[in-house]
Amino acid sequence: MTKSILVVDDTRSMRKMVAAVLRPAGYEVEEAGDGVEALELARARVFDLVVTDQNMPGMDGVSLIRELRCLPDYDPVALLVLSTEASPELKQKARNAGATGWMVKPFDPQRMIEIVRTFI
Repeated sequence: MTKSILVVDDTRSMRKMVAAVLRPAGYEVEEAGDGVEALELARARVFDLVVTDQNMPGMDGVSLIRELRCLPDYDPVALLVLSTEASPELKQKARNAGATGWMVKPFDPQRMIEIVRTFI
């Protein structure tokens, strides 16, 4: 069965770029423009992995991760942050919220596929 990934970013071009890397690698990709939309999609179905930006209007990545971890079905799901930010404090805050990993933009496509394969 094809594994599904939810890509969350308020920048459409970034969502498309991530999807363009993951789809050819064999993953089904759904996109959300912010944390609120992502949470609605996540409540409707369980994804195998979530990749979220940190800085988004409405609900940032750490808040989204915290909300997803409150959903019982998302307990075993890997939640990755993909952000231009990389401060140790923010990474720790994300880990405390339940993030599985952190990738920095701009990302290396091959490295992203390796990381995704590790968690799915």
